[in-house]
Amino acid sequence: MSVASGNKVLPTKIGLIQTKRSLRTSRTVYKILEDKREVLLKRLDEMITEAQKSRDDMWDPLSEAYRQLYDSYLSLGPATLESIATSTPPTVDVSVNVRTIVSVSVPTMKITQKNVGLTYGFADTNESLDKATRMMRDVLPGILKAAEVENAIFRLATELEKTQRLLNALEYIIIPGYQDAIKFISATLEEREREEFVRLKQVKRILERKKELLEEVAPPIIVESS
Repeated sequence: MSVASGNKVLPTKIGLIQTKRSLRTSRTVYKILEDKREVLLKRLDEMITEAQKSRDDMWDPLSEAYRQLYDSYLSLGPATLESIATSTPPTVDVSVNVRTIVSVSVPTMKITQKNVGLTYGFADTNESLDKATRMMRDVLPGILKAAEVENAIFRLATELEKTQRLLNALEYIIIPGYQDAIKFISATLEEREREEFVRLKQVKRILERKKELLEEVAPPIIVESS
């Protein structure tokens, strides 16, 4: 007989006490994980709503920025736009920190560089390109926010899946294993007690029978008083 952990069950009173203690601990852990699962589900629901809002907030300005860029593409031509693009910084300075949501580490991002002006001259450009450039810069924080929230959703979902696996293991393997072990030990101890009781009765009968035989062979001597 073995429990879920793979350890052999010792059919002793100490083994019974230890197994009952392990069962109580498993049930306590199950309750904690259940509470954690509920919190994770609630936070996931909140984060999904926040992610939808973040996408909606950045969609209109981003669409308008691309429309302005397309207009400048039509009026300036691809060669001019490519030439201007070479003067644009290819990276943005971003600070990354970490916050904790239900014991899950989630990175947060924020643009740290100061606002800078346009990095190209105005001689060969037009108003559409200027608008597209400014709108792209303005929408960057929203893009980072959306990425941050969606990354948090992924991490929380992963933690929820892990928590659910632990709950399933406790509910269907570990706790039933301890319950079966307790039944096995209890039944074994009861059987041993019955066997011990029967053995003691047999010993008692044997002793009584020996006493009777001794009395038959050598009856007690009765001393008469004079």
